Order: sequence, then C-alpha cells, then structure tokens
Amino acid sequence: MAQKIDIPVVINGKVYTLSGYEGEDYLQNIATYINSKISECKTSEQYRRMNSEYQGVLLALNIADDYFKAKSRADEVAKDDTEKEQQLYDLRHEVIEAQIKHEAALKLVEEYKEQVNALQRKIVQLEAEKDRNNDK
Repeated sequence: MAQKIDIPVVINGKVYTLSGYEGEDYLQNIATYINSKISECKTSEQYRRMNSEYQGVLLALNIADDYFKAKSRADEVAKDDTEKEQQLYDLRHEVIEAQIKHEAALKLVEEYKEQVNALQRKIVQLEAEKDRNNDK
C-alpha cells in the first residue's frame, strides 16, 4: 500500500495542505485544476459580484459539470472499447473459420490431385493394354 503524503499547495492565494496516497504530482495537479476553475469563474463579472458562498457553489457546479462531461466521455470510450473488442472477437472468429475452410479446400485439392494421378496412371495402363492387344 502506498504511503499517505501531505503537501502544501496554494489555492486562490491561500496555502492548504492536501493529503493523499496518489502522489505529490497528482495532488499538485488537483490544486492547479482548482486554481484554473477559480480563474475561469473570476472572468465573469457576475461571479465577482457574488458573495463567497455563492462563488463556492458556482465553482462546485462548474467542477461537477466538468466531472459529468468527463465521465460521459469515459463511458463512451468504454462502450466503444467494448464494441471494438466484440468486433475484434468476431473478426478473429471469421479468420479461424476462413483458415479451417482454406485447410479443408487444400486437403480437397490434394485428394483431387491424387485422383487425377490415379486416373492418369489408369489411362496409361489402359493405353498400354490396348497397344498390346493391337499388336497381337
């Protein structure tokens, strides 16, 4: 199990301590993301006029929006992966069936070659017998 770490980060100009098992880079990326969302919200005149409680709620709504959009994209990717895995399975199955048919066809070709050779030997034999009978 990974060791829990604590790192200081600056969010909206204030220092906070983040704790987690994910690693320092991950926790720093979270702080960076929060700071970018705050900066994004601060571009709105309406946001700047809100009291801190409403600003917090608006920030949380923006983060929730990002989360649900990302989750939706992840679900779509997972669905696409599942569909592609099924297509790959189907294609592999088709390849195996084609290989089996190919091998069966090759076997049949060999059988026909043997039959042709046997018939050619029979023709040679019959022609030889005919020539012997004609010579008598």
